Amino acid sequence: MIDAKVLVIDDNKSVLSALEILLQFDYKSVQTLFNPNQISSFPNLQDIDIILLDMNFSAGVNTGNEGLFWLKEIKKKSPNTSVIMMTAYGAVDLAVKALKEGASDFVLKPWNNERLLTTVKSAYELRQSKKQINQLKKKETNLKQVINEDKNYIIGNSKALTAVLNLVRKVAKTDVNVLITGENGTGKELIARELHRLSSRKDEVFIGVDMGSIAENLFESELFGHQKGAFTDAKEDRAGKFEAAHQGSLFLDEIGNLSLQTQAKLLSAIQNKSIVRVGSNKSITVDIRLICATNCNLEQMVADGLFREDLLYRINTIHIQVPPLRERKGDILILADFFLKRYANKYDKQGLRINNMAQEKLEGYPWPGNIRELQHTMERTVILSEGNVLKPSDFLLHPKPSQSFEDGPKTLDEMEYRMITRALEEHEGNYSAAADQLGVSRQTLYNKMKRLKANGQ
Repeated sequence: MIDAKVLVIDDNKSVLSALEILLQFDYKSVQTLFNPNQISSFPNLQDIDIILLDMNFSAGVNTGNEGLFWLKEIKKKSPNTSVIMMTAYGAVDLAVKALKEGASDFVLKPWNNERLLTTVKSAYELRQSKKQINQLKKKETNLKQVINEDKNYIIGNSKALTAVLNLVRKVAKTDVNVLITGENGTGKELIARELHRLSSRKDEVFIGVDMGSIAENLFESELFGHQKGAFTDAKEDRAGKFEAAHQGSLFLDEIGNLSLQTQAKLLSAIQNKSIVRVGSNKSITVDIRLICATNCNLEQMVADGLFREDLLYRINTIHIQVPPLRERKGDILILADFFLKRYANKYDKQGLRINNMAQEKLEGYPWPGNIRELQHTMERTVILSEGNVLKPSDFLLHPKPSQSFEDGPKTLDEMEYRMITRALEEHEGNYSAAADQLGVSRQTLYNKMKRLKANGQ
């Protein structure tokens, strides 16, 4: 017996009885309605799997319009229920009209029992298929939400960051290829995700690929997929990243790490908007929004013969340069506070705050590792903290030694500021001790710091 609910709607009680007797041996639940007006108030109509619906209810009327009306009403309330229309007046145009309105099939009275049971079973299978499709769609939607979930945020309000975000907003609605450049740790992937989030593809997937981590001999398989048996470990068909990102965004990070040979293969896929799986001759069309990122100087690499100029033109329709953290001075404390709260919650250390001297230390540090270094610094500091107030000594910063004159102080004020802040750090903000070390009075030290800060140091 099939675990399904069937509802028969007909104004002929003999028809209702006959169908109830016929169907009850094959279906778990068979209900009947004599008056179609009861459809509107029928409880849990959406739980009914199959409805057999008469097309004419008024005496002397055989146009089928009544049945079509009630078909529309049923579909409004329960669009996935399979509806089989029944009539004693067979007409091809009427059947076609019913099918266009959403009926799954058409039965003529008097019916052949075997044929009717086959029709009802087909309608049940259609109902099950619709259920499965809806479940798959829900799973696909949930999967895309999980894939696109971004637990990181673009934090800051500096002029440098604002300019970048303004450009992102302008470009996001288009489908042009974007190249994002910047130092390691500046948040290039966050910018790529923001482009996707603001685009018309936001409900589709965002697929990120670290090109630097893919071995050259696996490049084609990873990006374009492969057929079963294409190579020793190819035990089943597999879609590559291009196919996975179809109708969404594909983010290729560290694109400057590609060899010239793999660059040529990537260029072909971008130009043709199609890929061929390893071991196959079939071309597969892909619709993606391509976003690339690198910390390399691709123009210099082109000049050195290390990067294809035609590929650079393809991926560089719009160029977004992400500024390093040292050029976003106003964002340092905002980011520090953000990470402080995140890790204070994570490690259950509530009430932490950064004192003024520690804030000055954070703002004065060049952050060669950019936001990533700041994030790791804040996590380490929270873990090792012993009190609620974080002092300069709680932040273990290790600036790289100057490699050239350009890395050193540019002005006397800057040099003086560095000497003073270093002395204050060594003495944990004790102005008297720092003044003694520098050979000046405490008041002189205060006055110098006040003047230096007023000058933007």
